[in-house]
Amino acid sequence: MTPTVQAFFDPATSTATYLVTDGKTAAIIDPVLDFEPKGGKLSTASADAVLKALAEQGLTLAYVLETHAHADHLSAADHIRRKTGAPVVIGADITKVQTVFAPLFEAENVAPAGADFDRLVKDGDELPLGGLNIRVLHTPGHTPACVTYLIGDAAFVGDTLFMPDYGTARADFPGGDAATLYRSIRKIMSLPAATRVFVGHDYLPAGRTEVAWETTVAQQRAGNIHVHEGVAEADFVTMRQARDATLVPPTLILPSLQVNIRAGALPPPSPGGHIFLKLPVTMA
Repeated sequence: MTPTVQAFFDPATSTATYLVTDGKTAAIIDPVLDFEPKGGKLSTASADAVLKALAEQGLTLAYVLETHAHADHLSAADHIRRKTGAPVVIGADITKVQTVFAPLFEAENVAPAGADFDRLVKDGDELPLGGLNIRVLHTPGHTPACVTYLIGDAAFVGDTLFMPDYGTARADFPGGDAATLYRSIRKIMSLPAATRVFVGHDYLPAGRTEVAWETTVAQQRAGNIHVHEGVAEADFVTMRQARDATLVPPTLILPSLQVNIRAGALPPPSPGGHIFLKLPVTMA
């Protein structure tokens, strides 16, 4: 069975959220919690638009699926879980990400064993989705916890791959590794050529003015500017490491990670009832 895929694109973070369904049962992949950093303003408008579509179509939400702990947007997974009761799913190696970042933020109430999430999945795991199955591919390299969700003929790859004219994810975050990323991409590219590939972001490259989020394995094999067929691992690693050395951290990396290692839940309020996101400072 071929799933129906609806995309909701957030221009503020260039993030694609997906509503995937067999017609009765649905999963939401990588939902966005709106955050305006200059004023510290949070909104659930983007996530609520997905929930509105879910309700209008009479769908039952089975899961909120996270492809990884995002560094470029805050997750709305916990908001959706509270609204619907749907469990939040992420790769089992989220515990490695928590081990790095929970101490950085001196984050209280973060469960190192991943208990902030409802289900931790590993390579080869399957989850039922109505008449479909969700199969998990562990695709680390961008982060240790990255997974790809295979649903019917569709692969949801998170940040591992972008549109062919933009290339691939950075691999310089803690636990990231360019060689590991290359091997994960080859795992995705070994899927059937007609497999639809849905990416986590679209950052418009020079020469393109319309955002896009759907491609195919065949198109990635033939045209991905970083890792098309014929690109050797050593050459990819050299390119990726050189490119990563020029990149600055994502704008929302510090707000995002302290929320996203909690499955999208905000830190507990202070004694005065205020919620604070911490900004660790280091001397250059």
